[in-house]
Amino acid sequence: MSTPTLYAPIDLQRLPKHVGIIMDGNGRWAKQNKLKVAMGHRAGTEALREIIRNSSDIGIQALSLYAFSTENWNRSQAEVEALMQLILDFFHSEIDELDEKNVRITILGDKSALPEKQREALIQAEERTGKNTGLKLNIAINYGGRAELVRAAQLLAQDVKAGALSPEAFTEELFADRLYTAGMPDVDLMIRTSGEMRLSNFMLWQCSYAEFVFPTVLWPDFDLRQYHQCIAEFQGRKRRFGKREE
Repeated sequence: MSTPTLYAPIDLQRLPKHVGIIMDGNGRWAKQNKLKVAMGHRAGTEALREIIRNSSDIGIQALSLYAFSTENWNRSQAEVEALMQLILDFFHSEIDELDEKNVRITILGDKSALPEKQREALIQAEERTGKNTGLKLNIAINYGGRAELVRAAQLLAQDVKAGALSPEAFTEELFADRLYTAGMPDVDLMIRTSGEMRLSNFMLWQCSYAEFVFPTVLWPDFDLRQYHQCIAEFQGRKRRFGKREE
């Protein structure tokens, strides 16, 4: 396979293992372009396809995308319905290529609260790609970081109640194994587009030592040049993980 085109001076031997992206700005992009917000989300999906393909091509191990939070149910009915339809459209149009590229899909979040068609589409995507060994593509749908932590604590509590574990045996590793991202590396690079500078309840545990980059571009305009610039910025930072610089 030919070497992918790089749009910034990045070292493919020092890539972040796990990249997280908060895909922000679809609504503002639609407003700027005098379009309905649903068209902004659809344009954002087009941008997403390129980032997923390139992450797989250059060798990123895991890519986590914040698609629909638990708070997003509070948006207008029209916007929620548009987002639900996009979920179906995305998996219908992309699942064959993702499977062919050896991508493994994991859904972060509570699938049980989704409409039946969407829930079935997500379950089928996970089952179809479950044995793939390439890019780990995590898509957060009906996801909240605090809810994920509560869920992990409940799972540990159930083990204690069943007599399979004592409270004294709790470790960070055991807790991490109850998260949706069990077995994956923590997030190295977290990108949030549109210039907003907050996590918005996304992967609170996994981002303990992540490097954050906040490009001002709105998500539908986020392209490979922007993506590679974020990776280059990550590679230019010194990561100390709580230690003092030598």
